[in-house]
Amino acid sequence: MTSAAVPEHPWLLPGSLAGAAGQARPHPRRTTRDWIVDSLCFLLGLGWVVLATADAASPDPEFATPLPQRWMVPVDALLGLVCCALLWVRRRWPLGLAVATLPLTLFSMAAAIPLLIIYFTVVVHRRTAVALAVTAAGLLTNFAFGYLRPDPALPYWAVTAWGVVISFSVLAWGMFVRARRQLVVSLRERAERAEAEQQLRVEQARQLERTRIAREMHDVLAHRISLLSLHAGALEFRPDAPPEEVARAAGVIRGSAHAALQDLREVIGVLRAETGGEQVPERPQPTLADLPALIAESRAAGVRVNVADLVDAPERVPAAVGRSVYRIVQEGLTNARKHAAGVAVTVGLTGGPGEGLSVEIRNRWPVGGLAGSGLPGTGTGLVGITERVSLAGGRLEYGRDDSGDFRLAAWLPWPA
Repeated sequence: MTSAAVPEHPWLLPGSLAGAAGQARPHPRRTTRDWIVDSLCFLLGLGWVVLATADAASPDPEFATPLPQRWMVPVDALLGLVCCALLWVRRRWPLGLAVATLPLTLFSMAAAIPLLIIYFTVVVHRRTAVALAVTAAGLLTNFAFGYLRPDPALPYWAVTAWGVVISFSVLAWGMFVRARRQLVVSLRERAERAEAEQQLRVEQARQLERTRIAREMHDVLAHRISLLSLHAGALEFRPDAPPEEVARAAGVIRGSAHAALQDLREVIGVLRAETGGEQVPERPQPTLADLPALIAESRAAGVRVNVADLVDAPERVPAAVGRSVYRIVQEGLTNARKHAAGVAVTVGLTGGPGEGLSVEIRNRWPVGGLAGSGLPGTGTGLVGITERVSLAGGRLEYGRDDSGDFRLAAWLPWPA
């Protein structure tokens, strides 16, 4: 799994969006964008403090009546400067600052812009219920402000209406910014979740492919080793065989051992392949056309195999169906060599396009029980064949029939 994605230019984003998803902090570090925005807010608030103080100190104020006492003008300016300083920490404690400075909205003109910025921060960084509660409190103080600081040019209700409009405008703007940030976070999490799921699917597909290759190699190895055991057993029971037969059996044993080691090397290479490494080249998979070679190999090992091939248009058999038939016959011959050595095996193939392809491997049950070659069986061969046939949409049956023979039969779909 890869780590969470980091934006290409985090300095252009707010601190709450700049970090990687899944690494959110209670108080994210301020980015370059945040420093620029905070500086502009501070300068805007400071400029308003200077403008409001100069207007209040003039003999003829333009937007507010003079304060009752002249000493109130510098006090109001000092409160405005304090609020401007608080703008630098508003991201850390927006709600606490809004509640602490709420009484200033009753009378302070110099602190109006800094207080609006703090209120906007509350709307952006706190949930909607908190933002609405602060808005309601601000509307109550707005009605009192019109009495305490009446506008010389506008009536009370006009001043109050402007305060309501400004409050709701800041609320709408802040909620829009908050919703947009939540959407960005949601899309980022969704994209990273989709990427993680895609990597998981790729890993699962790779694991399934390795399992499939390992299953193929199991079938091949079981076939090779059963042939090797059969020839070795013949040498054991016929130590007085002619030198030509001994040489031929030894050659078959050597060839089978070499092929088995080659197959085992491929299995180990597949299972040891790294996740991001190169794919191990896969050998060409057998098809129905390779079935005669498989039968000939078993006959060369001394197994009596009778074949009844009644397949119509064998050249049109799909590769996947032919490969499954090959593996079923291979498993049947391997089981016969393991558990019924010396018994004749009958292989029957029937079918055609549109009706499906049927394969049957039958051998007599040994007299007196299992007279096998002594090779241990894992019990997974027939399980793997069953799974293969099931995935192909076919049917598989195996076991002793009414006549006492062991029968392995499968039907595979063959589209017209």
